[in-house]
This record gives sequence, C-alpha cells and structure tokens, in this order.
Amino acid sequence: MFKKVLIANRGEIALRVLRTCKEMNIKTVAVYSTADKDALHVRFADEAVCIGPPSSTESYLSIPRIMAAVEITNADAVHPGYGFLAENADFAQVCDEYDIKFIGPTPDMIKNMGDKVTAKETMIKAGVPVVPGSDGLVKSVKAGLEVSKEIGYPVIIKATSGGGGKGMRIVWSEDDFETQWNMARNEAKASFGNDGIYIEKFIEEPRHIEIQIIGDQHGNVVHLSERDCSIQRRHQKLVEECPSPFMTDELRDQMGKAAILAGKSINYEGVGTVEFLVDKFRTFYFMEMNTRIQVEHPVTEEVIERDLIKEQIKVAAGEELSGNNYFPQLHCIECRINAENPYQDFRPSPGNINYFHSPKGHGVRVDTHAYAGYTVPPFYDSMIAKLICRAETREECITKMERALDEFVIDGIDTTIPFHRQLMKDERFRNGDFHTGFLNEFDLK
Repeated sequence: MFKKVLIANRGEIALRVLRTCKEMNIKTVAVYSTADKDALHVRFADEAVCIGPPSSTESYLSIPRIMAAVEITNADAVHPGYGFLAENADFAQVCDEYDIKFIGPTPDMIKNMGDKVTAKETMIKAGVPVVPGSDGLVKSVKAGLEVSKEIGYPVIIKATSGGGGKGMRIVWSEDDFETQWNMARNEAKASFGNDGIYIEKFIEEPRHIEIQIIGDQHGNVVHLSERDCSIQRRHQKLVEECPSPFMTDELRDQMGKAAILAGKSINYEGVGTVEFLVDKFRTFYFMEMNTRIQVEHPVTEEVIERDLIKEQIKVAAGEELSGNNYFPQLHCIECRINAENPYQDFRPSPGNINYFHSPKGHGVRVDTHAYAGYTVPPFYDSMIAKLICRAETREECITKMERALDEFVIDGIDTTIPFHRQLMKDERFRNGDFHTGFLNEFDLK
C-alpha cells in the first residue's frame, strides 16, 4: 500500500480523497494555488505545497509544478481527482516515468478512451452498441453533409477531444450545417487545441444513463449499477440518481454487461464510467467513457455502501477486486449546489460566504469545501457542494431532499438551491418523466 499520496486537485474532491487516505493510514499532500491558501484541503492535509498563482494553467494544470511537489514531499502516488489532469495521458505518463503511481488507468487507456473517435472504434470492435455516425473524423463540410444525409437529420457535430458540452452543435437541417460546423470546430480549437470533428445521429429526448465500473490489474471488471444523469443544462449535469426511474431489470442487465465488455476490451484498471444514451424505446448506445472518478460517485456509494475512492486506491496498489456486480438496494439523489444565479441564466456568483449551514439527518450527506467566511474564487468550477440524500424509495428520497434543501442556507452569494427546490416539486420530475432536454422546457420561477 502507498505511504504518501499527493492529491493533484482542489475543492470538495481533494477533501474527499484526503479523508479516505487518512482512514487507510496513508499520509496526504495537498497542492494549492494562492487563491486556495485558506482552503480546507490545505488545512487538513499532512503537508501542503503552493504550486502557483490562481490561473489553472500555472497551478493545477502545471505538470512540472505538481511533479516538483511530488519530489520535495517524497510522495509515492498521485490521486488526480476529477477535472484538471485526471484524464491527461501525458500526466499519467510522466508519473509512470518517475516511478510514481498514478491512481487511475494507464496512459494508453486514457488516450484511447479520451479520444472519442478512437473510443467509438474500440467499442464497435468489442461489440458494444454505438450511435450511428461518421467512420472516424470528418475532414470537410462536403464530407459532413454526405454523412449527415446518409444517417438522417437531426445530427450532432462533436469535438473528438470534447467534454462539458464544448465543441458540440445540433444540426436540424442541411441549410444550417455549415454554420454549426464552423462554430463547433472553432470552439473545439479554442477549448482543446484540437479541431477534430466527428458526426453522430442525434437521439431525440434521450436519457443519459451511465454505468459505474471498476477494473483491477488482474483482468477482473465489475459494474456497480447505473446513475441517471439526464437533468442537465448545456450538457452539464445538475442532478444524478440511482436507480434510474427509467430503468428495468432487463435493461440494467444488458447495459451492465455492455459496460463490463467495454472495460474488459481495454483491460481497464481503476474506477471508470461508461456513459450511454438511451432512447424512448430503451435502446441504448455507447456515448463515451470517463477514465476517472466521477463528480456523482457518492450516488453509487450510498446505494451499495462501498467507498469508491478506497476501491480506487486498493486497485492502484495491485489488490484484486472482491465481490461481484452490485445492484441498488436503496434510492439516492444528488443535487449539485453551484455558486450561480439560476434566475439570471445561471450566471456565476463568486464572492464571500457570510453564513453557511448545511443540512443534516439520517440519509443526508453533504460533500463540500465551503464554510462561513470562505471566498468562492472566480477562477475555477462554480460547484461548491453536493447534497446527497438516500431513502428506501424514490418518493421518500425526493421528500427528504426537499427537507434538506430547505435546511441548506448559504448567504453572501447566489446558489442553485432555489432551482433544486422547484425541481423537486415538479410533477414531471417526480413522475420520472424527463430527458436530457427537460430543462429547456422548465420554467424557473
């Protein structure tokens, strides 16, 4: 087992990893930018190293600075959390070259699954169903028009290096294709430094359902059931739950087997998520694979009583997986609490938190790095907390979430708490009648 883990991240995920490491008697190293000098992960880690100014490119995304922190603290492993360098194959490769264990998959796994075209080709070879689309990258508008005509409109143009909704455009007709093509390529180039584009059939009113998997270094892969992530805005998830109200036992079995097939096809090591689009007829298609711990991993933890960070660390240390596939015994919903104003198109709301009271009670969990007096910096992701509620049924879970949201008080900045309160009361949401475009029809009051 590792003696000292450097956590190459910030915020609530840095705290989340830190806590599990302490429970496993592993020493911890925090890294931080000058904007995060008062952050809780800095305060609670055994050691902390400042790695630069607020800009991510000069701190949390700087591989040389993070590796310098590894060297001066004698850490023998790095946990990347999510975001930043978590799916950066170059970072994993540098760790490997310096004999530092990257707690995650190998560089080749990250590279192959991170490039969406390569990932799709890999899944086709493995027999995992994929969305109809182009055969690899599309090089020109003319070629794109031919592909789109063949598979039929609407289509979606996607950046091969994309994520978080960047470099994605839906095209409803041939007349609009060239405009959307140019916009997608320009955004992809600006966001990822790669304007590679591919095209898929756009699945109307789909559910976004993902399967959590774990693979070890001995060839074993298991799945830990699904999470429904269909409540999202501009391709950014806001609410996740398990089990999905759309799921059937037969569909769960089919998707679980497909996810394991995906993992075994690349000898996957670590925790990961295989993401699918599911149409209204419950036909599912591979969308992408995230080769890291997910923001929404607590949803799975709460329904199967298993610490996924602990499992991730054990697998990285070479331990063999114990147990088989898991299925949800309870219901869990997670609401992402962002420093945003939902009444002003979710405009970011950085600033000082004057008062902070988190809800408590049986089946209520809050993962956060915020506190009264904490200043939310404008430089990073706006998520400041995750409110996770667990109950025996979905109806009870929604009622518990309503109560918890009423208890959640954050003064000084705007948050998405009012949005979540309204969503929990929405009849269509309560009936499980929603899809990825649901919020386009949601009238926030």
